[in-house]
Amino acid sequence: MNLAPIILKINRLCLQPTVQTQFRGISTANSLFFKTTPCMLAEPLKRRKRVDPGVVRAREERKKRKLEKQIRRLEKNAKQFKPIEECEVSLTILDEKLERQREVVLSEETLEKRILLEKKWANYKRVQLLDDLQMIDRVMFAQQRALDQLRKESEELYQEAIQPDFHLIPFKSVGPVETPSIEKYDVPDGEYVDISKKWE
Repeated sequence: MNLAPIILKINRLCLQPTVQTQFRGISTANSLFFKTTPCMLAEPLKRRKRVDPGVVRAREERKKRKLEKQIRRLEKNAKQFKPIEECEVSLTILDEKLERQREVVLSEETLEKRILLEKKWANYKRVQLLDDLQMIDRVMFAQQRALDQLRKESEELYQEAIQPDFHLIPFKSVGPVETPSIEKYDVPDGEYVDISKKWE
């Protein structure tokens, strides 16, 4: 039996080990399975376009100016307060107001306790205010009595005692100064005359 024609036929099926090639073929290197080589889908390289360095520089300058403009705009708006419209409640929440409301039913005992608590708090604050007012009256009365006794002893010491102590509280105020009035001075009263030129 001549095996040469059979080997030539099998040779066409690529019995040799698989090699990466430019074409797609079938390999039976292992007798247990058939394997196909990957399909090579290559694309020729594109030519690089020559770009003028001046154009590249101009693009970079444009980007830089755009960024600087955005930074200036952000810095200008940084000191502005948030508009009131943005602080308002959104319309969706207002629409859902009825759905969001909770119906809390309180018993009569809880309501009575709350009313009594509010009355006790109001009474406590009234007593506290009266105590503060009485204390202030006592202090002022004692101060006036001490000043009267000091005046009986010495008028000079009394005058020194009623002078304000400017070193006690660092307080400074500047009031109106007495200067002679300017003759024929037209006092502005909030109105003005528009004297800007109009070009027509």
